[in-house]
Amino acid sequence: MTKYRLQSITFVLVAFLLGCNEFMVVGVLSNIAKSYHASLSTVGFLVTMFALTYAICTPVLTTITSKYDRFKVLMTLMVIFLLGNTLTACAPTLFWLFVSRIITAGVAGAIISLILVYVSIIAPIEKRSMLVATVFSGFSTATIIGVPIGTTISTAFSWHASFALISVVTLIVGAFLYFLVPRNTKQTKGSIGHQVKLLKDPRIFLGIVVMITIIAAEYTFYTYIRPIITNVLNYSTTQLNWLLGLVGVMFIIGNTCAGIISSRYGVTKLPLISLACLILLLVMGLSFKLPLAGIALLCVICLVLGMPGSILQVMFLNVADRDYPAAMNLASSLNPICTNIGVTVGSFTASIAVNFVAISQIGYIGALFAIISTVGSVMLVHRTTK
Repeated sequence: MTKYRLQSITFVLVAFLLGCNEFMVVGVLSNIAKSYHASLSTVGFLVTMFALTYAICTPVLTTITSKYDRFKVLMTLMVIFLLGNTLTACAPTLFWLFVSRIITAGVAGAIISLILVYVSIIAPIEKRSMLVATVFSGFSTATIIGVPIGTTISTAFSWHASFALISVVTLIVGAFLYFLVPRNTKQTKGSIGHQVKLLKDPRIFLGIVVMITIIAAEYTFYTYIRPIITNVLNYSTTQLNWLLGLVGVMFIIGNTCAGIISSRYGVTKLPLISLACLILLLVMGLSFKLPLAGIALLCVICLVLGMPGSILQVMFLNVADRDYPAAMNLASSLNPICTNIGVTVGSFTASIAVNFVAISQIGYIGALFAIISTVGSVMLVHRTTK
């Protein structure tokens, strides 16, 4: 096995690891609430707090650490992540659980940002799109495999054991990173001002708008994916798990398609992807009248929504590589930042909207975000071709 392939596998494992740490808590919320004798609503705040911490800390940390040696920064962040996750596994009180989640959320975004920087370093330009898409598939895989595994371990032993397993895997993956990640890579150092110039580029600004709104459109309905499947489409709780797995597989297929699209067409297909998302959201309510049609639509829309992230991240990296080399770290962090902002905006909007519209009609709310995404995509393509 070539060194490049080993590096690629290790990078995907890092994404999978970070995804498990972020999403696994969703499957064990009730267990956590029970162990600390806390309400589910209080424990549920762990999810929101993680996303906000992630979104706030990632750009700050990537910008501040960009002037230091990448390899040393990455290994230091991995150690902090290991300590934070281990604290999660051993947290004696709910207070310390919140502290541990803040620690891991604070460094997770910077870690994946550095991984994406190394992707741009080790991958030939013609393979960059596929490797970025493959790394992002690690997150999608974590939602399919990681969360059910965590829930199973929690049921058999305890939720603490789920996070203890992540710490063990972190040690193994960290060792691979230590031996496989290139040292002394070419690094253009600049002031914070030089890095912020990246955000003033119209292509980057429009890409950020498209990314946030497309994720917000997704999470208007994905926030309530469980009640949609069980209450609206009337599938049993037994069928729920494999249907969620099927939806997750569609995200992974979308990621794979994104790598091919990005390498061949760049961002030029983004308007079609956003428009497809808009149309599917508009007909979502109608499809929910038939259970099979409803599941089919959810699968197709998740396939479509698995594409924009990788396509835009490759664009962010390419623009920074060509025009803003001092801002490579910041560019690599834009996707995870936008994703977490989009999740926060979409889930918050959905939580308000369900007080006024039926869950079966929530697609119309997501369509409002998809309209912005479609317009932004058209403007982005016009700007990049110009």
